[in-house]
Amino acid sequence: MRPLMIAACLALTTAVAFADEPKQDAATTAATPAPAAPAAAPAAAPAALKGDATAGKQLTYTCQGCHGITGYKNAYPSYHVPRIGGQSEQYLLNALTEYKKGTRKHPTMQAQAQSFSDQDVANIAAYLSTLK
Repeated sequence: MRPLMIAACLALTTAVAFADEPKQDAATTAATPAPAAPAAAPAAAPAALKGDATAGKQLTYTCQGCHGITGYKNAYPSYHVPRIGGQSEQYLLNALTEYKKGTRKHPTMQAQAQSFSDQDVANIAAYLSTLK
Protein backbone atom coordinates (compact mmCIF):
# COMPACT_ATOMS: atom_id res chain seq x y z
CA MET A 1 0.00 0.00 0.00
CA ARG A 2 2.82 2.43 0.84
CA PRO A 3 4.46 2.33 -2.65
CA LEU A 4 1.06 3.03 -4.17
CA MET A 5 0.58 6.03 -1.89
CA ILE A 6 4.04 7.38 -2.70
CA ALA A 7 3.42 6.95 -6.42
CA ALA A 8 0.06 8.71 -6.15
CA CYS A 9 1.62 11.62 -4.25
CA LEU A 10 4.40 11.93 -6.82
CA ALA A 11 1.87 11.90 -9.65
CA LEU A 12 -0.19 14.58 -7.93
CA THR A 13 2.88 16.72 -7.25
CA THR A 14 3.99 16.42 -10.86
CA ALA A 15 0.52 17.26 -12.15
CA VAL A 16 0.35 20.37 -9.94
CA ALA A 17 3.82 21.47 -11.03
CA PHE A 18 2.96 21.17 -14.72
CA ALA A 19 -0.45 22.81 -14.27
CA ASP A 20 1.23 26.01 -13.03
CA GLU A 21 3.43 26.35 -16.13
CA PRO A 22 2.32 29.00 -18.64
CA LYS A 23 0.92 27.65 -21.89
CA GLN A 24 2.22 28.77 -25.30
CA ASP A 25 0.23 28.47 -28.46
CA ALA A 26 1.77 27.33 -31.75
CA ALA A 27 1.75 30.86 -33.24
CA THR A 28 3.69 32.29 -30.31
CA THR A 29 6.15 29.41 -30.33
CA ALA A 30 6.74 29.70 -34.08
CA ALA A 31 7.22 33.50 -33.89
CA THR A 32 9.68 33.29 -31.03
CA PRO A 33 13.21 32.49 -32.15
CA ALA A 34 14.96 29.74 -30.25
CA PRO A 35 17.85 30.94 -28.07
CA ALA A 36 21.26 30.10 -29.39
CA ALA A 37 22.97 27.30 -27.50
CA PRO A 38 26.35 28.20 -26.05
CA ALA A 39 29.25 26.43 -27.67
CA ALA A 40 30.81 23.88 -25.34
CA ALA A 41 29.23 25.25 -22.17
CA PRO A 42 30.19 23.30 -19.05
CA ALA A 43 27.46 21.35 -17.31
CA ALA A 44 25.71 23.41 -14.66
CA ALA A 45 26.66 22.42 -11.14
CA PRO A 46 23.79 21.87 -8.70
CA ALA A 47 25.11 24.75 -6.57
CA ALA A 48 24.47 27.16 -9.50
CA LEU A 49 20.69 26.84 -9.04
CA LYS A 50 18.89 29.20 -6.68
CA GLY A 51 16.34 27.35 -4.60
CA ASP A 52 12.85 28.70 -3.91
CA ALA A 53 11.70 27.64 -0.43
CA THR A 54 8.02 28.31 -1.19
CA ALA A 55 8.09 25.96 -4.19
CA GLY A 56 10.14 23.46 -2.18
CA LYS A 57 7.51 23.26 0.54
CA GLN A 58 5.00 21.76 -1.91
CA LEU A 59 7.54 19.21 -3.12
CA THR A 60 8.36 17.89 0.37
CA TYR A 61 4.93 16.41 1.00
CA THR A 62 6.13 12.84 0.47
CA CYS A 63 9.30 13.41 2.51
CA GLN A 64 7.21 13.75 5.65
CA GLY A 65 6.05 10.15 5.36
CA CYS A 66 9.43 9.02 6.69
CA HIS A 67 11.34 12.11 7.79
CA GLY A 68 8.40 13.82 9.51
CA ILE A 69 7.72 11.09 12.03
CA THR A 70 8.25 12.06 15.67
CA GLY A 71 11.50 10.56 16.90
CA TYR A 72 12.61 10.12 13.26
CA LYS A 73 11.71 6.41 13.22
CA ASN A 74 10.13 4.80 10.20
CA ALA A 75 7.25 2.32 10.43
CA TYR A 76 9.91 -0.32 11.02
CA PRO A 77 11.18 0.29 14.58
CA SER A 78 14.73 -0.83 13.82
CA TYR A 79 15.21 1.66 10.97
CA HIS A 80 16.41 5.15 11.91
CA VAL A 81 15.48 7.94 9.49
CA PRO A 82 17.78 10.98 9.55
CA ARG A 83 16.55 14.44 10.46
CA ILE A 84 16.51 16.61 7.34
CA GLY A 85 14.71 19.71 8.60
CA GLY A 86 17.22 22.44 9.43
CA GLN A 87 20.14 20.75 7.69
CA SER A 88 22.50 22.87 5.60
CA GLU A 89 21.06 23.75 2.19
CA GLN A 90 24.29 22.69 0.48
CA TYR A 91 24.32 19.34 2.31
CA LEU A 92 20.73 18.63 1.29
CA LEU A 93 21.43 19.69 -2.29
CA ASN A 94 24.47 17.42 -2.48
CA ALA A 95 22.68 14.45 -0.88
CA LEU A 96 19.63 14.65 -3.15
CA THR A 97 21.82 15.12 -6.22
CA GLU A 98 23.91 12.07 -5.28
CA TYR A 99 20.75 9.98 -4.77
CA LYS A 100 19.48 11.19 -8.15
CA LYS A 101 22.74 10.24 -9.89
CA GLY A 102 22.90 6.90 -8.06
CA THR A 103 26.23 7.62 -6.36
CA ARG A 104 24.53 7.56 -2.97
CA LYS A 105 22.68 4.32 -2.33
CA HIS A 106 19.21 3.94 -0.85
CA PRO A 107 16.47 2.50 -3.09
CA THR A 108 13.61 4.66 -1.78
CA MET A 109 15.64 7.86 -1.79
CA GLN A 110 17.00 7.14 -5.28
CA ALA A 111 13.46 6.65 -6.60
CA GLN A 112 12.29 9.85 -4.93
CA ALA A 113 15.25 11.95 -6.09
CA GLN A 114 15.08 10.70 -9.68
CA SER A 115 11.52 12.02 -9.94
CA PHE A 116 12.72 15.60 -9.34
CA SER A 117 14.37 18.05 -11.71
CA ASP A 118 17.57 19.81 -10.65
CA GLN A 119 15.49 22.92 -9.88
CA ASP A 120 13.11 20.83 -7.75
CA VAL A 121 16.10 19.51 -5.78
CA ALA A 122 17.34 23.09 -5.22
CA ASN A 123 13.85 24.15 -4.10
CA ILE A 124 13.54 21.21 -1.69
CA ALA A 125 16.96 21.93 -0.19
CA ALA A 126 16.08 25.62 0.20
CA TYR A 127 12.84 24.80 2.04
CA LEU A 128 14.17 22.04 4.29
CA SER A 129 17.12 24.18 5.37
CA THR A 130 14.68 26.80 6.74
CA LEU A 131 13.02 24.33 9.15
CA LYS A 132 14.04 24.19 12.76
